[in-house]
Amino acid sequence: MESLGTKKPRPRSSFTSEFEAEFVELCLRGDRLVGQVAKDFDLAETAVRD
Repeated sequence: MESLGTKKPRPRSSFTSEFEAEFVELCLRGDRLVGQVAKDFDLAETAVRD
């Protein structure tokens, strides 16, 4: 049994350049925040913020 507070780290996401370009385009439109776009793609905001 795992002790509380001990979680395995999630594997680091890697994205294709096409996906990154699409994501940036959606963010630059200005109708949604980065966090909202990330949520639509089921991603953590920190995974796509940079």
